[in-house]
Amino acid sequence: MQQKSFIKNLFFLLFLNLLIKPFWILIIEPYVQYKVGNQYYGEYFTLFNFSFLFGIFLDFGLVNFNNRNIAQNSHLLSKHFSNLITLKLSMAGLYVFVTMFVGWMIGFNMRYLKLLFILTINQFFISMVLYIRSNLLGLHLFKTDSIISVLDRLMMIGIIGILFLQWLPIELNIMSFVYAQVIAYAITAVFAFFAVLRQTEHFSFSWNWKFNLLILKKSTPYAILILLMVFYNRLDAVMLERLLPYPEGAIQAGIYAKAFRFLDAANMIAYLFSVQLLPVFARLIEEKQGIENITKLAFSLLIIPALIASVSCFFYNKELVALINKGTTDAADVFSILMFCFTAISTTYIFGTLLTANGNLKQLNTMAISGIFINILLNLLLIPKYKAYGSAWASVFTQFFTALIQVWMAKRIFQFKINWQLFRSLLIFLIGLIIINLLSVYLSKQWILNFSVMISFSILWAFLSKMIPLHAALKLLKIKP
Repeated sequence: MQQKSFIKNLFFLLFLNLLIKPFWILIIEPYVQYKVGNQYYGEYFTLFNFSFLFGIFLDFGLVNFNNRNIAQNSHLLSKHFSNLITLKLSMAGLYVFVTMFVGWMIGFNMRYLKLLFILTINQFFISMVLYIRSNLLGLHLFKTDSIISVLDRLMMIGIIGILFLQWLPIELNIMSFVYAQVIAYAITAVFAFFAVLRQTEHFSFSWNWKFNLLILKKSTPYAILILLMVFYNRLDAVMLERLLPYPEGAIQAGIYAKAFRFLDAANMIAYLFSVQLLPVFARLIEEKQGIENITKLAFSLLIIPALIASVSCFFYNKELVALINKGTTDAADVFSILMFCFTAISTTYIFGTLLTANGNLKQLNTMAISGIFINILLNLLLIPKYKAYGSAWASVFTQFFTALIQVWMAKRIFQFKINWQLFRSLLIFLIGLIIINLLSVYLSKQWILNFSVMISFSILWAFLSKMIPLHAALKLLKIKP
């Protein structure tokens, strides 16, 4: 029953997000970058990633802690919601101060600092939306959460569309772009707030030192984990801009942003799995039910699109990059390597979420610290010579290292047996996928036709290689074979 509910809610969430977010990431953002150029968009992308680095002061692990806590103790919603909203508002000031101060200390000029300040406001609203959504997820109100998950992007598409059509006397540039984000995130936060307010028995803005200190103490391991993972996921662009001379650093960050955009769009799918899985895992663990089957199901469902995307983006790198970036292919080589991160990140979103739901934060933090050291070292070695391409390789190695560590930890902690049948199916699927891609590029001179055929055969191969057992899929959907 849990598996059917998970699949049903997941498909609804995927449907809404695939309807809205790819349009933003693959159409709107590339248009803005084309409009302003690699240098200015690279500066924005650097500062956008920099604004993530000190998110510990803004969230302090409250989202993951609250998601798990409400899933296991839904009766605490009214008490926690009132107090934590106030706590997050107070933490926002500290976050903005620390981010701006560090930006000034490392040499950001006034133009950079102005843009960074607006981006910190964006991060505050994003964090607030994620916290409020964690309450909906903890209550298993997945449909409401799904609608809120796309509301910000839907509004941003509308605002940028108005600027594009010149219905307002406002030029479309980086500043108007980030101001549009502020408006969209703020409205979404208000909408999400009232959605949760309907589920509470009472609400009041209150401050309780004893309660807040207790919650911060409990959420500290989550905060450390988020901080560490943000560092090894977001440092690449910042190091590119800082290690290379100006304007080469900003230009390389802009090229990296073009490739990262595809990874960001793909990661959306993996992230949606994790936000649905965390409360499901948490409740199953609390009720002492078996989790091996749903873990296998989630991994199989996610690793298939991850491998298809990673392998096909290597073979069709120039065509895909040119399609989205107005014919330019300067990011093709970076893109072909960086997209392999999707497979590693997808694995992390399954097993890392499981470990988070079980409260294994100490082990995850140790893993994340190792990831940071590896990522920084590889970037220091590779960026000066290989620039954005070297940074892509550093990211791939780091992501696979941390993903495999999490798989090993989950196996040891939950005493999972090695599923040799799944391993064989995975290996056969991967080999077949490479062969399908190799053959598809020679089918015709129309790459879109070749790509479409490749996708179709890859999905069929997922069934034939038993990565998706046909009988189990039909049973899950209540279809008689």
